[in-house]
Amino acid sequence: MPVTQTRRSFLATLSLAGATGLLGAPSVLAAEGVLETPTVRLQKISSQGGICAAPVRIVGELLRAEGFTDVRLVSSGSGDVTQAVGDGTLDFALNFASSLTAAIDRGVAITVLSGIHAGCFGLFGHEVIRGIADLKGRRVAVASMGSPAHLFVAAMASQVGIDPGTDIHWITAPSPNSIELFIDGKADAFLGFPPQPQELRARQIGHLVVDSAVDRPWSQYFCCLLYGNTGYVQKYPVATKRVLRAILKATDLCASQPERVARQLFDDGAAESYDRLLEVLRELPYDRWREYDPEDTMRFYALRLHEAKLIRSTPNKIIAEGTDWRFFNELKRELKV
Repeated sequence: MPVTQTRRSFLATLSLAGATGLLGAPSVLAAEGVLETPTVRLQKISSQGGICAAPVRIVGELLRAEGFTDVRLVSSGSGDVTQAVGDGTLDFALNFASSLTAAIDRGVAITVLSGIHAGCFGLFGHEVIRGIADLKGRRVAVASMGSPAHLFVAAMASQVGIDPGTDIHWITAPSPNSIELFIDGKADAFLGFPPQPQELRARQIGHLVVDSAVDRPWSQYFCCLLYGNTGYVQKYPVATKRVLRAILKATDLCASQPERVARQLFDDGAAESYDRLLEVLRELPYDRWREYDPEDTMRFYALRLHEAKLIRSTPNKIIAEGTDWRFFNELKRELKV
């Protein structure tokens, strides 16, 4: 269905775009050629969740400035979003590096295009967990096997020589119930995504074992990347580049104007607390997409998951079959600050 916004939300997005001169670049657009399709379908993110995907949530007017007249938000339901993109239900979405690596290994028809930001996940532990090595023999709560949290923890475990298949006791409960297992002491560790880490810190439950925004090597790689349906990317290269440009500009807005972005997200019902939204936006390093190499990210996680026996493909195969950095490299030069 077409994107609908409240008048206040619409004006906020328009103001955000206009404030940084993002609403008009006719000479650039003309040089790229004719937009092959006026339609782009993005994932409709639930009203309570997906805060780290803020660039997608505010990108509507920026896409219209790129020439798209039919911008749609489509619900992917409770299923795998990577599969929805691969099947063509969605054209583009944001997802975690670990999940994208696993999807490419399964043969899902997706193409990873760009890194967006790092630093969104945090590994929490109770007193018995002081470091990643302490996960051996312990209980870790995740939504399901193969979920983003499971894959990230497995990657971390393999990095320090732990076999995630035999050395960790996985306890599963559909999100958001997995965090309750940790809160109730039924799990020793839990990996959360915004706003879960901020909530656990505020309630002083457990302690932060790994903060992916600052702790190496995790802080050196993207956690969230933009990807598209392979058929769309191949058939509509001009549209693909324009989608990516709009989302990278929205990412810049998250870095430069977190207060305004938080206000728009709050008005749109993204969270119950404006202060919590602002806290998340200020903590996530949205300004690093020009500095980090998305191919390094995919190689790193492919190697970790291959070591953990969770994927069969080599890193080189993952990169060759499931990534395309042409548009990202062009836009890094075009969108210099």
